[in-house]
Amino acid sequence: DAMGPYEVLNPRKIWWMVVLIVSISLAAYVAQKLIGPRAGSVLGGILGGLISSTATTVSYARQTKSNPDASSTAALVILIASTIVNGRVLFEIGVVSPNLLGIAAPPILIMLGWMTVLCMVAFLLSGRHATENPLDDNPAQLTAAIVFAALYAVILLAVAAVKTNFGQEALYALAVISGLTDVDAITLSTAQMFNDERLDPGTAWRVILIATLANLAFKGVAAALLGNRRLCFYLIPLFGLSLAGGILLLLFWPEWEIDVQPLLDSFRSPEG
Repeated sequence: DAMGPYEVLNPRKIWWMVVLIVSISLAAYVAQKLIGPRAGSVLGGILGGLISSTATTVSYARQTKSNPDASSTAALVILIASTIVNGRVLFEIGVVSPNLLGIAAPPILIMLGWMTVLCMVAFLLSGRHATENPLDDNPAQLTAAIVFAALYAVILLAVAAVKTNFGQEALYALAVISGLTDVDAITLSTAQMFNDERLDPGTAWRVILIATLANLAFKGVAAALLGNRRLCFYLIPLFGLSLAGGILLLLFWPEWEIDVQPLLDSFRSPEG
């Protein structure tokens, strides 16, 4: 049963969310270790996005300080990792709140498609210079799990408090703040609040998309501060176009739902 202020904290559900996130990151981490240095920039970006797009951004940006020729490749890896965040978010929504997925999927899929096009442009511009795969922290470490559990609980409480005291529109500001450091926690907490009928679907998907855009902006600033000027030359237009696409979706996307239930049922049925 839920407990605590606003009755939104359920220890079993919180730990289940931790297991979900750690499982995604751990699977990518194991794949990364198995593939090793053979992983190219595209696969490196995909795995980096599944493990941690923020850590990937910081690590690859730092490399460009000592290896300026790898700036275009680092920009490609960073952009791919940030693009994968949209797919990761969709997966999390589908697992936690299938009813929300039908409304959240169209705009987030468009964002995913738009950034994929930008990744193709970045791939054509990249010089294919070698970079090291610098993600060495095991995401299954107990400390990381506890930190995420605490963060998820805090954001769940914050969402409930802000919605109760200031209305749903104030959640957008919370999404910006929480999305700077972590997209998973705000995505899962928003999906759970939707399940509990505390958020309408239109507000829910916008909160999640705003969080991903805030995280993208944060990674852009981090790359600019930690990387070299050539990396900024590649990333600023790519990230700028990505953010512009997301803002247009927030402003003009109509409420449109797709029926994902047949697809979900096909995964659950023995014959599917």
